[in-house]
Amino acid sequence: MGETNQTIPRPLVRTNQWVLFSSVLSVWISGVEWILLIPLLSGLSGLLLKYNPIMEFAKLFLKRPYSKYIAEDKQQQKFNQWIATILLTIAFGSYLMGMVIIGHIASLFVAIASFVAILGFCVGCFIRYKWSQYQYKRLQKGL
Repeated sequence: MGETNQTIPRPLVRTNQWVLFSSVLSVWISGVEWILLIPLLSGLSGLLLKYNPIMEFAKLFLKRPYSKYIAEDKQQQKFNQWIATILLTIAFGSYLMGMVIIGHIASLFVAIASFVAILGFCVGCFIRYKWSQYQYKRLQKGL
């Protein structure tokens, strides 16, 4: 996907969501917090270097041209990835510092949001939409 492409094929987004969800679930089951580094470092790489290893790997399994898949908005996915990355950072750091409850809460947010997104409702999209509404209303009051 080049810089001019403003969408991401849904299967790549879904793969990322499944990795988020399964990583958090794996941490809860195993107690090995280092598993969170998989989606955390991948998300950071995607945001900072524009290279998400999870999505790059998933690309190998796409059979059709990108245009044949349902498209997801790249900017919306970037917003969602920021939220997930921040929460994963809080969770991982909390686990490392022995603050397990905070780690569980932060990772629970990631697990819920990713699983609900897999089911079809995007929590990040809702947050971004409400934020945009708030900014618009604030701008209108200022005029």
